[in-house]
Amino acid sequence: MKSNKYIRFILFLIANFLALGIGGLLMKNGPQTEWYLLLNKAPWTPQGWVFGVAWTSIMIFFSFYMTKLSFEYRFLDKKLVRLYIVQWILNVSWNYFFFNKHLTVVGLVVITLLWLLIGYFTFKNFKKIKVFTLLILPYLIWMTIATSLNAYIVFYN
Repeated sequence: MKSNKYIRFILFLIANFLALGIGGLLMKNGPQTEWYLLLNKAPWTPQGWVFGVAWTSIMIFFSFYMTKLSFEYRFLDKKLVRLYIVQWILNVSWNYFFFNKHLTVVGLVVITLLWLLIGYFTFKNFKKIKVFTLLILPYLIWMTIATSLNAYIVFYN
C-alpha cells in the first residue's frame, strides 16, 4: 500500500509540473513582453520570482492533497478524475488566453472557473480529509490573488 502512495504522488507530481511546463510554453515569455509590461497592473502584483516559487510550492502541496484524496475515493473515481482534468486544462489554458492571445476577459473567466473549482475541491472534501485540506489552501489563496490581478488588468486597461 505504501508503494502505491508513492506511485500516485509521483504521478500527480508529474501531471502537475507538466501543467506548469505546458502553461509556460503557451505563455510565450508573456511576463517579459512589451504588451504585459505596459499594462496597468494591480499595486499588489508580486515580483516576478514570486510566481515561480508560489507555483512550485502549490503544485507540490497539491500533489500531496490529490494523493490523499485519491485514497478517499474509489480508485480512478470518474468524478474525481474529471474534476482534476478540468482543473488541469483550466490551469494550462489560462496562460494561452491571457499571455499568448491577450484575451484578458477570457483569461478572467478561465481563472474564475479555476478558482471556483479549487474552492469546490477545498470545501467538498474537508470532512473526508480534515487537516489534509491545509495542503490545498495555498492553491486557493494563490488563485484568489491571481484572479484579483487578472480582474484588475481587465478593469483598468
